[in-house]
Amino acid sequence: MGNVLRIAIVDPDDASRDEIKSMLLSIDSVWLEAECSRYDFFTGIVEQSNPDIGIIGIDDDPEKALALIEKLRESQACSIAVVSSSNDGSLIIRTMRAGAKEFLTKPVSPDEFLSALERLGQDNSAGGESKSRSCTCIAVAGASGGVGSTSLAVNLGCALAADEANSVTLIDLDMSLGDADVFLDKISDYTLADVAQNVSRMDFSLLKKSLTKHSSGLYLLPRPVQLQDAPLVSSEDLRRVIGLLKASFSHVILDLSKAYTKLDMVALEEANHVLLVTQLDLPCLRNVVRLMMSFDEVDGLKEKTKIVVNRVGLDAGQIGLKKAQETIGREIFCQIPNDYRVMVEVRNNGVPLFEQAPKAGITQAVLSLAASLSGKGAPEAPTEKTAAGNAGWLNFLNRKTPAKK
Repeated sequence: MGNVLRIAIVDPDDASRDEIKSMLLSIDSVWLEAECSRYDFFTGIVEQSNPDIGIIGIDDDPEKALALIEKLRESQACSIAVVSSSNDGSLIIRTMRAGAKEFLTKPVSPDEFLSALERLGQDNSAGGESKSRSCTCIAVAGASGGVGSTSLAVNLGCALAADEANSVTLIDLDMSLGDADVFLDKISDYTLADVAQNVSRMDFSLLKKSLTKHSSGLYLLPRPVQLQDAPLVSSEDLRRVIGLLKASFSHVILDLSKAYTKLDMVALEEANHVLLVTQLDLPCLRNVVRLMMSFDEVDGLKEKTKIVVNRVGLDAGQIGLKKAQETIGREIFCQIPNDYRVMVEVRNNGVPLFEQAPKAGITQAVLSLAASLSGKGAPEAPTEKTAAGNAGWLNFLNRKTPAKK
């Protein structure tokens, strides 16, 4: 049947199922392969009819419907779209985690329905297998203040968003002095505090309206405007916000504060990758060692942490890359060259690196990092660019840490 998508639907509510059928029958590019009024029978129907997409109306019994979605995900039988009259944020998160790729809130317009089916069709043709929507969550943390972690987070987010296949959002978690909005030259109507306090009532449409979109395609959720509003965001609030964003975007960037607060620790736990940004000087490298010791206490955190060295070549007195790696006891994942002039222009103009200076070495390094985190390559291997002296005053960092009791 060429590019026609084969659809199977299940919904115990006759009126709801008829509504879905009516909409499907008005779309030329789909073929209604099968329909079902019982969740219990739908797995067998999918096995027999082998549809491209399964549409599940979940309102009749959400728990049974979620169990069905998980079963279909495990069998990789088809891509799943969910239709519901609810816009409850927690239900949306559970549905997407169970394996649904699209969540459509009633009333669903024909255009919205068609767009969702087209996205699912593209997933099928590109991958050949049914997979639940995945999100890459990246936490960007600094080994000290002023190491350039926010500039990296913002420009990494813009670089990822430049790829039309990606949808990217950034949360500024420096609740007191965050300045991601300055880098993007944006004044937002809503902040993290606003979204956190209303996350239980959020649907995809409202969530997107609460974010500020940059011309690069990057969405921003800034820190609260008033210092007094910072305590309004609890750890659980943040975890729910991140969960909802993961269900909505292909990439979520978390720009941490330097205080390693409870919110920062939630971000570290939720992330797939942790970029620990440092410079080649003694205080920063000492902090890297201290942080990695602390990360070792959190299950899986140390293993997903990647060391990013910023401002390589800043001055002749920098510690050598080889010595830095020996000192911290880990490979350096990526290095970003120093380019003070370009970074000042970027910050003052509120535009990303790839727009302001597309050919600059610093821009190419960030683009390479973005590609590696998207599985499209690896950052260039570190090379020795700075003097390897200064060994004597680093020896204390190489002392073995006491054994855990």
